[in-house]
Amino acid sequence: MKEQTSELFFDARAVLAEGPGYNADTNTILWVDIESGIINELDFSTRLNRQAILGGKTGFAVHGSDGSVVAGTAKGLARVDMKSGMVDYVVNPESELPGNRFNDGKVGPDGRIWAGTMSLTEEEGAGSFYRIAPSSLESEKQFGGVTISNGLAWTSDGSVLYYIDTPTMKVSAFDFDVASGTISNRRTVIEIPEGVGYPDGMTIDDEGMLWIAMWAGWGVLRFNPATGEIIGKINVPVECVSACCFAGPDRDSLIITTSSRDLTDEKRPAQPHAGSLFIARPGVTGPAARIFNREKR
Repeated sequence: MKEQTSELFFDARAVLAEGPGYNADTNTILWVDIESGIINELDFSTRLNRQAILGGKTGFAVHGSDGSVVAGTAKGLARVDMKSGMVDYVVNPESELPGNRFNDGKVGPDGRIWAGTMSLTEEEGAGSFYRIAPSSLESEKQFGGVTISNGLAWTSDGSVLYYIDTPTMKVSAFDFDVASGTISNRRTVIEIPEGVGYPDGMTIDDEGMLWIAMWAGWGVLRFNPATGEIIGKINVPVECVSACCFAGPDRDSLIITTSSRDLTDEKRPAQPHAGSLFIARPGVTGPAARIFNREKR
């Protein structure tokens, strides 16, 4: 297994930095601090960071082609203007479940947003997984029984969706139909071994390998989904690693988010930059984030 190191990229020291996505049009990284309810837009080159404060827990944010942002929150789905900070809560598909919130979400190759929910108390099986129309934000439930809906990644041809429900300690694969935006044939492709942490956010590289942030695992692991084997690791000087994405003009940098939420007084001195963003150059490239309300790709 090849091991590499990472270095500090942006000293955010957020409570729970999560969900990074690189916008190739603007050379920015959209990321959230879930616990603080803050959406961040970080310039990759200048490292200037713009914020929109929502206040409630915010699980994901994705860019739109018109410059807007759609966010998944504890109050449902919202449209956010990053320039003005205006927030418009549009719809909550789980309004009858006030103890739930959205967690990870991304735009798929079909142009829709795919995102899951979870219980604020991490109650087993209380969440669901949704397909969301980017124009109306109308949500269609795909399946329930989810505990902590997390990592999402698609193969380059869009034919396979990889998905993580963290406590299962597995990566599932679905057949994905880009034309109809439907999923089928769920199966397990990776079983996470004991002792490496818990699978959180995920991305894919241009070789088809999966990069999974390991909560309580001090790093990001690279898996081969064809064999289920660990083939690489990027070490991060923070215990709880939450998500990752490829970024930069050449898409050859891996941006990694971390958490300071569960740090005890004893652990804090050894992790002074917990909650910050880190960078590694793994020697492979990966896709930028898809933009909603844009032609399918």
